Amino acid sequence: MNIEENPTSWVERRERRARALAALGDPTRLGAMDLLAVQDLSPDALSAALEVPGNLLAHHLKVLEIAGLVQRVQSKNDRRRTYVHAAADGMAGLLPEPGFLETARVLFVCTHNSARSVLAEALWREASDVPSASAGTHPADRINPGALQAASRLGLHLEEHPPQRIEDVLRTDDVVVSVCDAVNEELNPLGNIRIHWSIPDPAATGTPVAFDAAVEELRERVSHLAPRVRHRRSRISSRKASR
Repeated sequence: MNIEENPTSWVERRERRARALAALGDPTRLGAMDLLAVQDLSPDALSAALEVPGNLLAHHLKVLEIAGLVQRVQSKNDRRRTYVHAAADGMAGLLPEPGFLETARVLFVCTHNSARSVLAEALWREASDVPSASAGTHPADRINPGALQAASRLGLHLEEHPPQRIEDVLRTDDVVVSVCDAVNEELNPLGNIRIHWSIPDPAATGTPVAFDAAVEELRERVSHLAPRVRHRRSRISSRKASR
C-alpha cells in the first residue's frame, strides 16, 4: 500500500517471501527452522531430532538453502564435519508488512450518506489525525435515526450535518473508502486511490443490533487502516474534483 515504493523492489521482495514461505510449507522443514532458531546443528543431529533419514533431510536442507533460510558451515575443529544454522534475517519480513498511504483527507462514501459513511467518519476522527469527510451517491434527506441512536449507545460523537453528494465533496487528492457494495459497483472511475469495505446496510433491517454490528465492524476496519495512513498537506485548493 506504500504508493511511493519502487514497484520493482516490491515485486522482488514478494517473490523472495513466496519462495521462503513455500519452503516452510512442510512439517519437516518447519521443524528444522524451529530447532535452528537458537542453535547450530549437524545434519546428523537434525536427522535424529526430526526422525527422518539422512537422504531425505539432505533434500529438505537444499530447499531451505535455495530459499535463503539456512546456511552450512564447516566445523572449525574438524573440517570433515558441517553445521547448519539459520541464515541471519532469513525469516525477517516474511509476513506482510503494513504499508502506508499519504493523503490530505479520507472520504467515506455510501449510497445515502446517512449511516455507514457518517459512522465511519466519526470512528475515523477518534482513531486518526488525518482529516476525514463523508458523502453519498444518492444522499438522503437526513442522517438515519438508527445511526444516531447507535452512536449515542456506543459513546460515538456523530456530527449531524446533512447528507452530501460525492460530487460536492470529492477532492482529487482524497483517498476514497467505499463502505457499501452498491457504491463500489456503481461509482464512476476516479483518479483517486480507492479502498472498499463490504459492510452490510444496517438500515435494511433497522434494528439496534444491526446498527451496533455495523459500528463494530467499521471500528475494526478503521483500527486496521488508520495506523497506515499519514497526513499530507493538500496539494490543491478547495476546488472540487468534478470541476
